[in-house]
Amino acid sequence: MDKEVLRQRVIDTLQTIYDPEIPVSIYELGLIYEVNIFPPLNNVEIIMTLTAPNCPAAQSLPSEVESKLKALGGVNEVSVEIVWEPSWNRDMMSEAARLELGMM
Repeated sequence: MDKEVLRQRVIDTLQTIYDPEIPVSIYELGLIYEVNIFPPLNNVEIIMTLTAPNCPAAQSLPSEVESKLKALGGVNEVSVEIVWEPSWNRDMMSEAARLELGMM
């Protein structure tokens, strides 16, 4: 599978995962910092953060990302790394997310 096609499928999947407390996908919230695809095996690496270190979804969100991406056809291994730098802030949200949350 083409790397860019797979990357878009990964992003499409990330847009179906929501923080349980916020009605916006983790992708639109700006929690996903990097989506890396490593051919030829199509291993996927996700570098992401959470809205806060004490986020109640700290365990469930990375697990959900990993399981949903592993279920995608054409994906071999998935690694999800949580980072705290740079710290997440509201400016990282997409325009659509800010609009959805009434922040525009």
